[in-house]
Amino acid sequence: MADKRPSPIRTDIPHSARIWNYWLGGSDFYEVDRLAGEAGVAAYPQIEAMAKQSRQFLIRAVRYLAAEAGIRQFLDIGTGLPTMQNTHEVAQAAAPDARIVYVDNDPLVLAHARALLVNTTDEGVTTYLEADFHEPERILADARNVLNFRQPIAVMFIGVLGHAQTYAEVRRVVDTMMDGVPPGSYLALYDGSTDDAAYVRMCRNYTRTGGVPYNPRTSDEIRGVFDGLELVEPGVVPINHWLGDPGETPTSAWGGVGRKP
Repeated sequence: MADKRPSPIRTDIPHSARIWNYWLGGSDFYEVDRLAGEAGVAAYPQIEAMAKQSRQFLIRAVRYLAAEAGIRQFLDIGTGLPTMQNTHEVAQAAAPDARIVYVDNDPLVLAHARALLVNTTDEGVTTYLEADFHEPERILADARNVLNFRQPIAVMFIGVLGHAQTYAEVRRVVDTMMDGVPPGSYLALYDGSTDDAAYVRMCRNYTRTGGVPYNPRTSDEIRGVFDGLELVEPGVVPINHWLGDPGETPTSAWGGVGRKP
C-alpha cells in the first residue's frame, strides 16, 4: 500500500463525492457542496433519484457477483463516501470470506474509510488504498498486497469515469485494469449518459463551480467499454433496468456487468 499523506481537504470547492452524499441524504458534505447540490437539483430534478438508483445498481451488481457468479474479491475504484449498503457489506453478507479493496484519492473519503469501512465478518478482508483511477498500473500493483491475482476479481467503476477528460482515457484505464486481472474476472461499471439534455447541462454547470468536470458519455460509448467481455443479461442498459424494473422510466445513466473470458 502506498504510504502517502493525503492532501488537505478543500472546503472552498465542491467535490462530486460530497455532493453525491448530499443527494443520497447523507451528512458528509460542506456548505459549498450543499449549494452545488441544490443547484444541481434545480437544473435536473431527477438527479436525487439517479443517485439512489446508482446505489441500488451497486447493490444488485455486487450481490449478483458474490451470490451467483462466485466472486470473492472486489476492487472498488473511486468508491466515494461511505453511505448505506457499501460494497463490503453487500459482498460479505452473501460471501463472508469476500475480500474488498476500496480505492480513492479524496482525503475526506479516506478519513471516512479508516473509520467506517471495517470488516463485517471474521473471514473476510476490507481495506483501502489511496490512488487515482488515472493510475491503473499503480492500483494493480498495490492491490496485489491484498488480493490473489490467480483468482477472479470484480473491478468496479461506479459513476466515476465521467471524470476522465476523454473517452480514450476511459478506455485506457478500463482496458489496463481488465488486462491486469485473470480470466473469469468481472467489470461492473456505470456512468452518466447524454440521453437527457438537462442532465448534460447540469454537468456543464458543475464544471463552472471549479469542481473536477464530469463528462457524460453516449450509451454507445458506455457499451463500448465492455468490448471483449461477456455481458451479463440484460446487458448495458439504464441502471434502474439492470436486474431492476424495466417498466420504470429509464435514468440518464447506463451500466452493466461483463465477464473476462
